[in-house]
Amino acid sequence: MLAATIQQVLGECVLHLSHANHECTVELRAADYLKCAQQLRDHPDCAFDQLIDLCGVDYQAYAEGTRDGPRYAVVLHLLSVSRNHRLRVRVWCDDDDAPCVDSVGAVWSGANWYEREAFDLFGILFQGHPDLRRILTDYGFIGHPMRKDFPVSGHVEMRYDAEQQRVIYQPVTIEPREITPRVIREPHYGANRQDDVSHG
Repeated sequence: MLAATIQQVLGECVLHLSHANHECTVELRAADYLKCAQQLRDHPDCAFDQLIDLCGVDYQAYAEGTRDGPRYAVVLHLLSVSRNHRLRVRVWCDDDDAPCVDSVGAVWSGANWYEREAFDLFGILFQGHPDLRRILTDYGFIGHPMRKDFPVSGHVEMRYDAEQQRVIYQPVTIEPREITPRVIREPHYGANRQDDVSHG
C-alpha cells in the first residue's frame, strides 16, 4: 500500500522501490532529491513530517566489490505520525570524487547536524547547508574516517609536547598491519553440552 502511494506521488523520480521485511525503501537520483523530499513531507497521502535519521554510506566494498554503481549514498529514515508509516530513502551521489547532494535542512530542520556528521565522516557535501563543518572530529583532522579506504590507524596522531607546552600533530608512529583472527572450528563443539548439564 505505502509502496504504491510513493510510486504514485514521486512518479518518474523513483529509480527503484522495494518492500521487504515490512520496510519500504525508495531510491532517488541526487537531482530529484530536494524536490522529492518536499513532496514526501507535503503531500497529504505521505505526510512524512519527521526525519528520524540521516547518514552517509560508502558502498566501495559492498557485495565483495561486485556491485556496480555510485560509491556513496545518503540514507534517510522518515516517519509520518498522522499516517503511522515509515520510509527509507536512499539518494545516490553522482560523483565518487566529490560526492554531493542538496541539503534537506529547509524541509526537515533536524537534518542539520546529521548532514554535518555525514560530511565529517564520509566527505559528502550538502549543497545549501548553512554551516557545513566538522562535528565529531577535530578541525585539523585529515580525511573522513568512515570511508572504507581510510586507514584504521589514521594519518596523524596528536600528543602533548612539554617543550612547546601545547598539543601537536605528527605522522602516525604505529606501523600499519592487518590482523586476521584465527578461527578454530571443532566438528562437534557443543554437541554433548546438554548431556553434561543433565549429568552435572
